[in-house]
Parts: sequence; structure tokens; C-alpha cells
Amino acid sequence: MVGRLWLYEVVAVLVVTVFCVVIVPRMVARLQVAAKSTEAVWDDALFDALVKPAIWMSWLLGVSFAVNTIVIHVVPDSVVPVGLLARILGVFILVWFVNGFVSRIETSVINGRYNADSIDKSTALALGKLLRISIIISACLITLQLFDYSITGLLAFGGIGGVVIGFASKDLLANFFGGLMIFLDRPFAVGDWVRSPDQNIEGVVEHVGWRLTRIRTFDKRPLYVPNSTFTHISVENPSRMSHRRIYETIGVRYDDSHAVAAIVADVKKMLEHHDEIDINNTLIVNFNSFGPSSLDFFIYCLTKTVDWTKYHEVKQDVLLRILKIIDNHGAECAFPTSTIHLADSNSPLNIDSLVHEGAD
Repeated sequence: MVGRLWLYEVVAVLVVTVFCVVIVPRMVARLQVAAKSTEAVWDDALFDALVKPAIWMSWLLGVSFAVNTIVIHVVPDSVVPVGLLARILGVFILVWFVNGFVSRIETSVINGRYNADSIDKSTALALGKLLRISIIISACLITLQLFDYSITGLLAFGGIGGVVIGFASKDLLANFFGGLMIFLDRPFAVGDWVRSPDQNIEGVVEHVGWRLTRIRTFDKRPLYVPNSTFTHISVENPSRMSHRRIYETIGVRYDDSHAVAAIVADVKKMLEHHDEIDINNTLIVNFNSFGPSSLDFFIYCLTKTVDWTKYHEVKQDVLLRILKIIDNHGAECAFPTSTIHLADSNSPLNIDSLVHEGAD
């Protein structure tokens, strides 16, 4: 009876395993329901990815223990590495779970379920690829260790090889890390209008890859920029501006100097009551300078819209209203003129003397 006690152990373990296989999905299902009631996405992804790996892990633990017990008592001299096989399968089940979790988080970001200013679709795809590569490499290293292979030498060889490869492909690596910095720092994303004051780069970002970024210029030409370029140039992202600026100088005639103060006051009042001008930001209307042919005042204000087309509509409306204000005060916009003053208006102008003076 005592000699066959291990049979009862095997049966008990298998019964517990079947019980776990039945109970675990039910428990995870309850956790899934609870997770869906929260706004967080990571818990949904965690429990969705956990269902099948948890079932297989339960089978693996129970069956491997039962088989190992049977082998020990029935074939004590057996060289079947039951424990090793179980650990290897455990590693792959763990990889299955982690990969599923990463994939679900990535899908949630891409489908818009996870809304965050710090993560966009391109960043999610890039981070997903990096995590998968890291998971696979880690799984391979752990598996090698399970086979009693020392990974110290492999890592040392990889370090030396990495130095050699780094010198041979420094441009490729520079582009790779440049792309990584774009994904992490997010100076721009797909769909953004970008330009650089350092280089002739301007257009809409269409694709951010690991080696280069494709930008569609405003004349519809594709521009391919190596990612390493962005590590040493300044990049302006007008797509993320909060307002657009109207900054114009308007000149009226010197003959209308009496109306300048009233014109400036009415223009400022008009801007303060304009529906498309943000009065909570800087708004300036002031007489500015004595021009060669005009009395100049300037306007400085910010529009609420950042849309390029609507901005020009707002700017046009503002300028037309300014023209109307100038006209209402009986004034006119100035244009370059020249005034000739005669020393004696009663004496006739001697054309011949002017011609001779000009010839001299």
C-alpha cells in the first residue's frame, strides 16, 4: 500500500489540475468583467491575455509533476528530462502571455481606446516592436541557460561583435537611434506639419520608420529624411501651435494726422470685440512711426483658430474692417509720394536753368 502511495499522489495532482483548469477561466472571466468597468486599459489587456496561458500553465504544472513522479517510480534510470522540458514549455507559455499583453495594449492605443497625449499610433507600434524583440531575446537566453549553456561568453562575444558592427554600420545605427528618439520624444507624429530653420525641410509627415522619415512637401513631392538628421537640427512643429498671429503695419496719409488717434482707438475696439480674436492673449494697436510717406500704426493679435485657411479668412476680415474704419474717419491709406516745394510760388519756374544744373 505504501509502495503505491505515489499513484494516489499522481491521481490527486491530476484531479487538482482538472479542477484548476475548470476554475481558472471562471475566475479570470470575473476579473475581466470587473476590469471592463474601469477606465484603465491595461487591466483589460492583462486579463484577456491571461486566460489561455493560465489554462495551459495549469495543465503543464499538473501533468509535468505527474509524469515526473511516474518516471521516478516506474523507470528510475530513465534519462527523460521531464523537468527540463517542463521549464522550457513554461518559458514559452510566459512569452505567450507577455506577448499577448503587449499586443492588446498596442491594439488599444491604435484603435483609440487609450487616449494619452504622450502616446500615439506610431509610438505604440515602435514600442510594441521593441518589447517583442526584447521578449524573444530574453526567452532565447533563458532557454540556453536551461540547457546549461553559459551565456556570459555569448554576451561577451556579442559585445565585441557589436563594436565591430557598430563601426561598420554607424550610419544605420545613427538612423535607428534617431528614429528611437523620435518615437520617445515625439517632436512630431504622422500627419504633423513640420519645418526646419536649419535645412530646407518643410511638409507633412507621412511615415516615421526606423531608418528614415517620409515628408510630403507642399508641392506634393516626397522628401526622405534620414532619422539621424533630426538629432542635430532644430525642428518646428506648426501643427501644435495654439494660436496664429496677425502682425501688420498700416499707414495713413500725413494729411490725416488729426484722425490717427481715433482710428487707432476704433481699430483696437474692433479687435477686442472680434469673435475670432483671442483677447486673453497679447493684443496691441498703437501708432508706431513716422514713415517717409505715411503715419504708421501696427496691430498685433492672435487668432483663436490655427487652421491655415480659416486664419486667412479671419485676417482678411480684420484688414477689411480696418479699411472701413479708416474710411469712416475720412482718411485714406498712404502710398509712396513725392512733394516738390518751390522757393517762390509767384516766380516762374525756369526750366532751362534746371536743365543746365542737371547737366552740370
